[in-house]
Amino acid sequence: MSIKFVQYGCGKMAKYTIRYCLSKGYKCVGAFDIDESKFGTDVGEFANVGKLGVKIESAKCDMVARLKKLAPDVAIVTTMSLLSDCAEPLLACAEAGVNAITTCEEAFYPQNSNPNLFAQIDKLAKENDCTITGAGYQDVFWGNLIVTLAGATHEITKIQGSSSYNVEDYGIALARAHGAGLTPEEFEAQVASADNISENERQKSIQAGKFAPSYMWNVNGWLASKFNLHITSQTQKCVPLFHDTDLKSSTLNMTIPAGCATGMSAVVTSQTKEGIVIETQCIGKVYAPDECDKNEWTIYGEPDTTVTISRPQTVELTCATIVNRIPDLISAPAGYVTTENFGIAKYSEDQK
Repeated sequence: MSIKFVQYGCGKMAKYTIRYCLSKGYKCVGAFDIDESKFGTDVGEFANVGKLGVKIESAKCDMVARLKKLAPDVAIVTTMSLLSDCAEPLLACAEAGVNAITTCEEAFYPQNSNPNLFAQIDKLAKENDCTITGAGYQDVFWGNLIVTLAGATHEITKIQGSSSYNVEDYGIALARAHGAGLTPEEFEAQVASADNISENERQKSIQAGKFAPSYMWNVNGWLASKFNLHITSQTQKCVPLFHDTDLKSSTLNMTIPAGCATGMSAVVTSQTKEGIVIETQCIGKVYAPDECDKNEWTIYGEPDTTVTISRPQTVELTCATIVNRIPDLISAPAGYVTTENFGIAKYSEDQK
C-alpha cells in the first residue's frame, strides 16, 4: 500500500522532498503554505514534476480538521529552524493523529532547549497514537556518522566537529536566524547577546521556551544521548562572520556590504560526567564565490580519527534523509521520538 503524505511548507526544500517521495512511490494528498501567491497552484507543477491534481492550500486553515479528512500517513514539515516556530503544524499533526517529520533543526533533539514544548507535543502524540520527529542532514552527518566512527575506537576523550553550509540554500528564515545582513551592532543585540548570560539565566530561558539554540546545541544533546553520556555543563557562543567585499544575497534580496555579517559561527561545548568533551561548530553564511560546504569530524582518543566530507550537497542530503526516515517514523512508538532511538539511518528502496 502506497504511503500517503502531505507537504507543509512549499519552499526550496519542499521541491526535493516532494520529488523524492514521489520517486519512492508515495502519494501526495495535500500541500500547505502561508504564501498567498502559491494558493491554488498544483503542487506537482510547483515541484516541477508535472500536475498531481493537488492544490497548495493556506496553512491558516483548520489544520487538524483538514489532516483528519486527508488522512495521510505522514506530514513533512519544511519551514522554520526553531521548535516554537514549528509548534503549530506539529501540534496539529499530533492532535490529528498524523505522523510528522520536520527539517526544523531544533526538532532534532529539543529536550535540551525547549523541554516544555517537547513534552506537550510528546503527550499529545501519545494520546493520538502518532510519532513526531526531526531529522535531516544532521541525522547522518552530525550523528550517525560519528556513531559509526566510534565503533572503531578503543577509547574516546573528545568528539570535535565542524560543518559549514551556505544559508542561501535554505531560505530567508534561516539566513536571518544566522544574522546575515546585520551590522556588527545589530548582530550583537539580536544574536550574540542571547549567549552573554549566566548558566542560571540560560536555564530559566530554556524552561520559558525562549532560548534560541544554535544547531549544534541540539546535536550535542543527541550525541550524548546516543553514547549514554551525561552532560554536566554546556555553553554556546555565536560569532559574526564577515567578508572583505560586498556579497549579493538572492535569498535576502540585498547586497551585504563589507563590514556587515554574512552569517555566523556557533561553537557549542559540552562537558560530561564521563570525561568526554563534545565540541561542535556550525558555520552558516552567505558564501563568497570560492567557498563551499564542508563537514569535518575528529574523534580523539585511541586512535585519533578524522573524516572530512568536502562539497556535500547539503540540501539534497537533508531531504533524502527526511524521506528515507519515513518508514522508521511510521514504525516507531507513539510520541515525540528523536532519531537516536530509530537506529542507523538506512537507504529506503522505492516502494513502487
